[in-house]
Amino acid sequence: MKDETTFDRVVGALHQAALDPAHWPLSAVVDEALGVHGSSLLFGDGEGAATRLAFYWTCTRGERRLDLERLYRGTYYPIDERVPRMRQAPDSRVLHNTEVFTEAELRTSPVYQAFKTHRCADAVNVRLDGPAGSRITWMVHDPVDGDGWSSARLDGMRRVLPHLRHAVSVQVALGKAGTIGTTLANLLEATGTGVIELDRRGRILAANDRARRLLRDGDVLFDARRGLFARAPTANAELQSLLARALPPGSGRGAGGSMLARRPAAAPLVLHVIPIDPRDAHPGAWPVTALVLVPDAGAAAVDPDAVAATLDFTRAESQVAVLLARGMTVHQVAAATGRGASTVRSHVKRMFTKHGLTRQADLVRLVRSLAGAPGTGADVRHTPEA
Repeated sequence: MKDETTFDRVVGALHQAALDPAHWPLSAVVDEALGVHGSSLLFGDGEGAATRLAFYWTCTRGERRLDLERLYRGTYYPIDERVPRMRQAPDSRVLHNTEVFTEAELRTSPVYQAFKTHRCADAVNVRLDGPAGSRITWMVHDPVDGDGWSSARLDGMRRVLPHLRHAVSVQVALGKAGTIGTTLANLLEATGTGVIELDRRGRILAANDRARRLLRDGDVLFDARRGLFARAPTANAELQSLLARALPPGSGRGAGGSMLARRPAAAPLVLHVIPIDPRDAHPGAWPVTALVLVPDAGAAAVDPDAVAATLDFTRAESQVAVLLARGMTVHQVAAATGRGASTVRSHVKRMFTKHGLTRQADLVRLVRSLAGAPGTGADVRHTPEA
């Protein structure tokens, strides 16, 4: 890492990416900082045959390489010798390709031969523990200068790891809560996530309905003189430490973090604290300097058949509605169902008309209100119906 200013740019890019997947092609910043050709990010969970690859992104110079992503997922991921080995690798340990592939595989593996073509032969890999037993794998591609992985370059990569872990954890939580891709201005409307906005001094500026209920109940979180506190002393000490890191004195850039807050006779709450660049705050409002996000990890699934029957949606409309309610963007729904984005938007407009809606957030709220309603259990993945 060249200097602290460069490191701050990397951390800032990761914080921005945590709230909006459109910012995940951040490798223009990371590539410059580390002096590499690009990087690939994999997130998955499960064990053995139940392992699920949730997403895989390859970026070079700030651009998503969808061609390489499709090639890897469709051809190389099932035969990539690194995959089972990286699942067992120690958390945060950086491993060069020569430590993950055997000597024979370096000569014969189709995966490694493809890496040579795409400037990944000299790559390093690292596995990070993700939320709820999931795994994050980051492969950083070949150094541009051809000088290999110096101690300084590896140390720069290691400095980024906790911020990368946090950014992925926040995005996964937001995806489960249905708020992926939202802007800061409307994040308070999120139905599945408690959102608390803080100013530079840590005072509460605003909270959405779910967060207000949590504060009002007071068994885990509460507010006192506009300050945010946790009820249990140990949890409060951890929360105040996170807030202090996110809201440093002076003009320094804050650092995000996460914690688990236990509560009596209920599942624990996960809290994510995210520093916010003032340029992303509400225009004309008090400057929002940090967010505290409390995702609803226990939200029930929504059956597409129940949605179709209750809301008078066609099968295709209910499929789109359920995927939107799961946190997908229009483009992600299009990719998952094999439709065009314009077709998905047409479905959304027809659903708006049927129920007098004007915003996607209202449609998502309506669909989620049917969580747990009985249906036939039809699978919503990759149905080609238009």
